[in-house]
Amino acid sequence: AAADYKVVVYVDSIGCVSCKLQLREWKKFIAQVDSATDGNVPFLFFFQSKDNDELRYILRRDNFTLPVCIDTDNHFYKLNHFPGEMTFQSFLVDRDNHVKVIGNPIHNLSVWDLYLKELTGAAASSLPATRLQIDTLEYDLGSVPANGTKEQTVRLCNTGTETFRLKGITTSCDCITARYDWQEIQPGETKEITVSYQAEQPGDFLRTVTIYGNITEKEITLTFVGRVG
Repeated sequence: AAADYKVVVYVDSIGCVSCKLQLREWKKFIAQVDSATDGNVPFLFFFQSKDNDELRYILRRDNFTLPVCIDTDNHFYKLNHFPGEMTFQSFLVDRDNHVKVIGNPIHNLSVWDLYLKELTGAAASSLPATRLQIDTLEYDLGSVPANGTKEQTVRLCNTGTETFRLKGITTSCDCITARYDWQEIQPGETKEITVSYQAEQPGDFLRTVTIYGNITEKEITLTFVGRVG
């Protein structure tokens, strides 16, 4: 019998493929969906590739064992004409192939919740909102040597009256990570996140880190810019 839902993911070959794939995060999402649905939701991955060897290396490196379609000639895109924005190249569809949710759950935890709500019928619990103050939303990392690493400390102060509870942090690609050892910030308290950028291709870069939790705006996106080389 056909499954009630399936997740369809298309990834093109424009830019850094490893950054776009974020297979480790997909594995976490798949595990949560499997747990919530007893493994009844298939995931269909279509990867358009200009370098099959690189793609196979990434699949092995991240121990990604689900079946994928390596679409060298980009037939899947030609049939569907997806928007160019990566955000709109992942879909939750029903058994009749009607799109129920559009968006990439790996890059947006609000979309993650929408997928789970549609699949389980249960809405995510809400908490009283508070406010976070951050020194700036854009950080200039300056010049980063090729294959080098640059770190930036981000301080978050809870200026509201409710405890801030961190839901999660997403990054725009694998080359930028966020480290932290806390899950809550009490009113009036300040905590830190260490953002680390691993330089890859020479040239200017722009990466983002998005913080999710019980704040009025639901999420805060930080931008990190600089130049490699």
